[in-house]
Order: sequence, then structure tokens, then C-alpha cells
Amino acid sequence: MANEIKVVELLGVNNSGDPRRFTISSSAVVAKGTLMTLSDPRTAAACVASNAMIAGIAAEGHDGLDFSDSISVWTNGIFEMYASGAEIAVGESVISGVTNSVMGDSASNADGGKGAAIIGYALETGSPAETINVRVRL
Repeated sequence: MANEIKVVELLGVNNSGDPRRFTISSSAVVAKGTLMTLSDPRTAAACVASNAMIAGIAAEGHDGLDFSDSISVWTNGIFEMYASGAEIAVGESVISGVTNSVMGDSASNADGGKGAAIIGYALETGSPAETINVRVRL
């Protein structure tokens, strides 16, 4: 998968990453480490758009072959994520970029500061196409 998100440190209860279950299309194919969007009613899908509402990061793969209709996503931890767009400053809030990436929540990227659009914040400065550590708290 392009721009795979990798676990650096899971936080929360028992260092589990505070996984939450969401509904997912039974035919969806999602790799572990995919940024997942949130839609109504409590449904997750692979994120393909910038500044999307985020459910979390896929804690498991979903192959679309077993007809299961739920997936677990991590919502609390430190993850290595691919930076896109302009440089991201240490401490800056991050939002989703395209193709499983993040970008800084600057005025040019934000659409009004919707809560679920803010994934977390950068723990280091990152140039475009660089991987950085991001503190995720959803």
C-alpha cells in the first residue's frame, strides 16, 4: 500500500490504541494502517480525500472476502505518517491529505475546523514526501 501508516507507540487503556469498531462495506478491501474516513451512521471507509472526517487508522485488514461488516480502528497513539502539501511544523494540527497522508491544518487547508477533521498534531517538522511522527487522538 502507498504511504502505509506505521505504529510507533499505541497509547490508551493497556496501550491498545483505544480501538473502536465501525461498520464497513462487506466488500471493501482495506489494508492494516489505512487512514479511515467517518460517515453516517458510524461507518468507516478508506480515506481518499483531503480534509476528510476521520474515524481512525485501520487496526486490521479487511479483505472483502469474508463478508464481515465491521472493522477496528486505532484512535490513540503515535504513528509514522506521510506528509503532503506544504511543510508541517512541529506542534501543528494535522488533517488528512490524499492517498493515506497528512497535511498541516493551515488556513489554506482548513474548511472551518470540524472536530473529526483534526487527526492530531505533528511531533516533528516535516517537508512534503517525508514521514513524520504524529500524535493521533480521536
